[in-house]
Amino acid sequence: MDANVQKPVIVLVRPQLGENIGKAARAMLNFGLTEMRLVSPRDGWPNPSAGPAAAGADGVLENAQVFETLAEAVSDCSHVYATTVRKRGVTKPVVTPEQAAREVHSAQGRSAYVFGPERSGLETEDVALARAILTVPINPEFASLNLAQAVILCAYEWSKGTSLAQPTVEELLPPAPQAELEGMIGQFEALLEPTKYFFPHSRAAATRLTLRNMLTKPGWNNLEVRTMRGVLSALGGNRKPRLPE
Repeated sequence: MDANVQKPVIVLVRPQLGENIGKAARAMLNFGLTEMRLVSPRDGWPNPSAGPAAAGADGVLENAQVFETLAEAVSDCSHVYATTVRKRGVTKPVVTPEQAAREVHSAQGRSAYVFGPERSGLETEDVALARAILTVPINPEFASLNLAQAVILCAYEWSKGTSLAQPTVEELLPPAPQAELEGMIGQFEALLEPTKYFFPHSRAAATRLTLRNMLTKPGWNNLEVRTMRGVLSALGGNRKPRLPE
């Protein structure tokens, strides 16, 4: 993560379930966000149900700050985005998570993403405190995101402007040399020959060409070639494969 990147604050207004707070913390940390602020959580704070749901994002929960009002929670933020999928009768700029992320990265001063209670979302008074409304393009016939989903959408779009490392992936093996492929093809042909697979002879060349195209198409690596040849050896009664001339 770039040291000079200003991370947005995640503000949960009157969250109802500890599990959802924990899941939101997990979503935040997945994309490098660490500062959570809670406004009047229904069941108080700390909440024993939040920890297990956070799945290791304990630091986010331990450092979470609690405020009585949203105004207090965002008092140090110059750019406040109220997340809602409903029109609230408040005239404000409306942006997507991608647009908001670009603005946050280029803005001076702190930014905050504000999320409402699970059941009802933000109230009109909450939205009135924001500088802009953040809305996720969503199916109008099922406009229902849970709290963690909404947080992760915003956090992901913000993270695209950072240098977060990609998750560790298994290193791919290089493609097998042509000689190994030829050995495998030859083994196939040797096993098929006694079965009269290449009959009639007038079609044998075309059949062999089709077989070769099939076996070279996937881009086998040497481990896959050795595995396939082991399978062929087992099917052929461990007969020594005939290599192509």
